[in-house]
Amino acid sequence: MRERPILAIDGPSGAGKTTVSRRLAERASLTRLDTGAMYRACALAARRAGIPWSDGPRLGRLCPEIPLEFRREEDGELRIRIEGEDVGEAIRTPEMGMGASEVSTHPQVREAMVALQRKMGERGGVVLEGRDIGTVVFPDAEAKFFLDAHAAVRAMRRFREWGAGEKKPFEEVLREVLLRDIQDSTRDHSPLRMAEGAICIDTTTLTVDEVVEEMLRRLPESVRRGLVP
Repeated sequence: MRERPILAIDGPSGAGKTTVSRRLAERASLTRLDTGAMYRACALAARRAGIPWSDGPRLGRLCPEIPLEFRREEDGELRIRIEGEDVGEAIRTPEMGMGASEVSTHPQVREAMVALQRKMGERGGVVLEGRDIGTVVFPDAEAKFFLDAHAAVRAMRRFREWGAGEKKPFEEVLREVLLRDIQDSTRDHSPLRMAEGAICIDTTTLTVDEVVEEMLRRLPESVRRGLVP
């Protein structure tokens, strides 16, 4: 029995998982773990090692050897590092996003990452966000959410986040978002889908604070009690 709950947040690219999970963790005094960043870090490590993202066997051997760590910063955020290097900015590019989607299709990679995610979150008191948290990593999470939004809105969020810096037109960003949706939802291992019992929230017209308020409002009373440190 966990003393404090696990809150699982899944959803497609651009649905608001990262921003919402950060705000929710702050409001609920929980630790936040961005599992998507782990797959992005794997893609980055593979690129640096000269391993193609399509090479499942080599990625499977590389993954457990990546000196990956999350270090808590002064703001309480767990920042991802490789060999002590803060790679938070390096992994937040469209290329690494697509790389994360590709490397995550390999069962060898997913097995290694899921094992690490379970180890980091097993004691509870954590918000985990990704694409298979409620279905695979912690199907027994005390609360499961699925965030979604219209594809055009999700693409616009991505465009505003890095579109200008990448010099890409909105139409290209939209195509990338739709391609990522297809890759994530049709992969053989741990495809993106809403977990059984998950609370679905459409973030299309909602602000971050409105989404967080809705999530807190819809939590069972037993879970809300567990949020008190």
